[in-house]
Amino acid sequence: MPTEKPAFLKVATYNIHKGVQGLGPARRLEIHNLGLAIEQLDADIVCLQEVRKVHRREEKYFKHWPELPQAEFLAPPGYEAVYRTNAVTRHGEHGNALLSRWPVVSHRHEDISDHRFEQRGLLHVEVQVGDARAAHSSPTAPISVHVIVVHLGLIPASRVRQVAQLHKYIAREVPEDAPLLVAGDFNDWGTRITRMMQRESLHEWPTDAQPTYPSRLPMVQLDHVYARGLTPVSQMVPHGKIWQRMSDHLPLVAKFER
Repeated sequence: MPTEKPAFLKVATYNIHKGVQGLGPARRLEIHNLGLAIEQLDADIVCLQEVRKVHRREEKYFKHWPELPQAEFLAPPGYEAVYRTNAVTRHGEHGNALLSRWPVVSHRHEDISDHRFEQRGLLHVEVQVGDARAAHSSPTAPISVHVIVVHLGLIPASRVRQVAQLHKYIAREVPEDAPLLVAGDFNDWGTRITRMMQRESLHEWPTDAQPTYPSRLPMVQLDHVYARGLTPVSQMVPHGKIWQRMSDHLPLVAKFER
């Protein structure tokens, strides 16, 4: 039976809900399960939202709160973790993160907050990606892939303005001929943001929506991976009781060819 050839790049995006599920005394720590789950995804690049750097109150409440910041704690062996803060709160801070199997060349952050009630930002990471198919063919030189991780706002008009800001950032900071991925939680219950991305030549796998939210009864796809300069070849959402418990979102896993 023939084996499936590996894609050039496998990318996951996952809103981890700060590693905690539930409310009040019923809340539970899921960060350890999330670490195991992220390793099982076996993605080359993992884009994460709602990642805690520190939270002093939760550290005291949960006996097994990790000593490391969540991005570093969640990184599988051999992966590099990049984190930047979007929001500073009374007890700590949280933001976006990227975990990469391939070497990180550079990273930067830009504030895309649209109003004072929501602190939002984008994380831009350049990764030097090799070819997973090299074992099956002649080796090729690694290429630089730009990855932008986003978590857009809850208000529709804010999301439109944030996507416009995102496009301006891409035009300013990402070379036109460089492969680009934009992944994250877009908080869009319709297709408006997807149409805006398509107008900038950013596309995802052309299939029916794959709901990622809410995790217990997925109804809408809030999470996406868009690409320019790479060809989407598939995407999937893992299901099952364990995935329903770990976050209010399910992860989305997408594969790309050069």
